Amino acid sequence: MIAIPYITALTTYFSYGLLFAFGQMRDFFRKILDWSKSNNLQGYAPICLGLEDFYIRRLYHRIQDCFDRPIASAPDAWFDVVERYSNDNNKTLKRTDKKKRCLNLGSYNYLGFAASDEYCTPRVIKTLKKYSASTCSSRVDGGTTLLHNELEECVAKFVGKPAAVVFGMGYVTNSAILPVLMGKGGLIISDSLNHNSIVNGARGSGATIRVFQHNTPSHLEEVLREQIAEGQPRTHRPWKKILVIVEGIYSMEGELCKLPEIISVCKKYKAYTYLDEAHSIGAVGKSGKGVCELLGVDTADVDIMMGTFTKSFGSCGGYIAGSEELIRYLKHTCPAHLYANSISPPAAEQIISAIKVILGEDGSSRGAQKLARIRENSNFFRSELQKMGFEVLGDNDSPVMPIMLYNPAKIPAFSRECLKHNVAVVTVAFPATPLLLARARICISASHSREDLVKALEVISQVGDLVGIKYFPAEPMKHQEVKKLQ
Repeated sequence: MIAIPYITALTTYFSYGLLFAFGQMRDFFRKILDWSKSNNLQGYAPICLGLEDFYIRRLYHRIQDCFDRPIASAPDAWFDVVERYSNDNNKTLKRTDKKKRCLNLGSYNYLGFAASDEYCTPRVIKTLKKYSASTCSSRVDGGTTLLHNELEECVAKFVGKPAAVVFGMGYVTNSAILPVLMGKGGLIISDSLNHNSIVNGARGSGATIRVFQHNTPSHLEEVLREQIAEGQPRTHRPWKKILVIVEGIYSMEGELCKLPEIISVCKKYKAYTYLDEAHSIGAVGKSGKGVCELLGVDTADVDIMMGTFTKSFGSCGGYIAGSEELIRYLKHTCPAHLYANSISPPAAEQIISAIKVILGEDGSSRGAQKLARIRENSNFFRSELQKMGFEVLGDNDSPVMPIMLYNPAKIPAFSRECLKHNVAVVTVAFPATPLLLARARICISASHSREDLVKALEVISQVGDLVGIKYFPAEPMKHQEVKKLQ
């Protein structure tokens, strides 16, 4: 749980209240002015209606220049951000021909594979020439190449499972798989901060959904015990199947899952475990094999392992790994496998090549160096931010580190000021986070040099003082630490 400072919570509520009040007043007077005008809906109900529409018009549009920033280069440690301007108070944004070279602290390029790589890139280009950019077909029709079979074998071996199936989109991996695995009479118990793809997949399954407090095994056990005792709604029959869903690293919190304790609870109550490793696979663990390796968990104790290739591997798509029986069942029933376009052959080759580099099968030690660098970079950056007085969420070794902003006015202020100093950051607010818990989410990469990180820290510290988001007293730096930073 995040302990919000009392004054910060009060001023945040006041700010949102003020924005809401003035927005409603403007809408009221707008309705009066437009009353005599004929509407052209011709009997149709408005498509956009309600508080969501109000939030977009009156709050989001004011700061939308902080989001959806177009880039004009590969998402490496530094990239080109296209400059934009608005003539109508940010309602619409227009691109210019100017580009700004910025330090990239927003992309999920954890191991640096998103840019050109001496081993991966030549093989991807060769594959593009051989197979083209797309198979133009689903896997069961004409969309399975030798690369797809090789990729599934490679992924299964990498994560430590007997078999795997891959999909062309990471989000769909969760949202399409869960309705196949679960149905009416089943019970899904989900961490309260699980990703939206898990939420939508669970809702689409028709199963009963219960939520346990974020990363709290003791509350998970309470929910399991209560649900097993009560059984299905109305009939009270035993549940057909119980599935507990957690993430390896929570993308908005940067926290590591308490996987050993959660698995222990699931074993006790005979519940299946579903582990989403979108942000942890390839990024943590001695050899990049995720939270199971980092926390010393046997992969045989995790029934279903899910992950994406969009972060550490610099590609696209996702995977499900598990028993041969499970994967065979999914290949015969999952709509993402039966109907969706198969993963692009060059993208498949990128993943295979990246895994070979990580495991050292390219004949070099670059993979081990990348893993060591992202771990060092992440822990260094996190500790320095905390010393400066920022409230930083997450655990050591996690490359995701949210800096808490809270107040709505500080969201655009922090983002715009960082951009002025050529540092590109991602700010996140409602509805992606609870209303009070707006934040800037920093993502560290192995491609960042120590000089890059020092520059970022200098800018963030300067902007933090200007915006007023250092909620803790800064630690006095020792002479050795100052010399090390310089």
